[in-house]
Amino acid sequence: MPERTSYTYPLPADKVAQLKRDLTERGYMFRDVEYAHFGAEHRGDKVSLAMYKSGKLVIQGKGTTDFIQFYLEPVLLGEVKFGYEDVLDPSRLQPRIGVDESGKGDFFGPLVVAGVFVNESAIHELTELGVKDSKAISSDKRIFEIAKGIRGTKGCLWSVVPIGNEAYNRLHASMRNVNSILGWGHARVIENLLAKVPDCKKAISDQFGNKRIIEKALMERGKKIELVQRHKAESDIAVAAASIIARDEFVRRLIVLGREIEVVLPKGASEAVIEAGKEAVAKHGSDVLPKIAKMHFRTSQRVLA
Repeated sequence: MPERTSYTYPLPADKVAQLKRDLTERGYMFRDVEYAHFGAEHRGDKVSLAMYKSGKLVIQGKGTTDFIQFYLEPVLLGEVKFGYEDVLDPSRLQPRIGVDESGKGDFFGPLVVAGVFVNESAIHELTELGVKDSKAISSDKRIFEIAKGIRGTKGCLWSVVPIGNEAYNRLHASMRNVNSILGWGHARVIENLLAKVPDCKKAISDQFGNKRIIEKALMERGKKIELVQRHKAESDIAVAAASIIARDEFVRRLIVLGREIEVVLPKGASEAVIEAGKEAVAKHGSDVLPKIAKMHFRTSQRVLA
């Protein structure tokens, strides 16, 4: 069994009251934790935990593994999974390429597509590193840290295809479809990685459209690979790693763009984004906008109005 010093589990809401009762009977000391129903710790068991209102149960300490194996799963949940993930799902350790993108919903900055190849040793290391969907990581600093860890993981290879704003706007004008641009980008990173690992049999991505878009864009090297598109593909560790590499590249390029025009460029497409766009146009004229923004967004009309 793997020894863990931290573990996060999405606990069903109907189990929260029972958890608190059981911890009380076991002599846990309770404390207030921000955004949580409660926090609790037991020095003898060497466990500290927090039951967050979002539904996440976060367990920490040297006694984490024992807490999971002797209480959480058999008593509270009535099922045993911890330590048997690879037995329950053998495909979890299969070598594969994960693909994801960043910047699709952001008015400013490029569209970045990234791919990450993982083998069995990389999967174990990325799990310990805490790799998860980049959208679940709110801090840019944390994104940078995990991205650095991914790049330093043995058995892990990556490819990044950034599509700058001017190129993006040209592609959108000709393709008239974001999914077509995504399909082209996904195909490119898959091809790039297959040049390094030609024997890889599978590539996984989120379901953004007909997978034939990617298949049509793949060249000869990629014609033989199995393409898997599924909802919430970021739950796969290869796709989650790709999402972090893509977000890392997107954020870095967004910062550079802002420095070049001396305007802080926010993420997303909020009112703050519109104000930043107006500031950029006031400083540099309307010609600056296609160089820093995705012009098919309705946000561009509001900026230029």
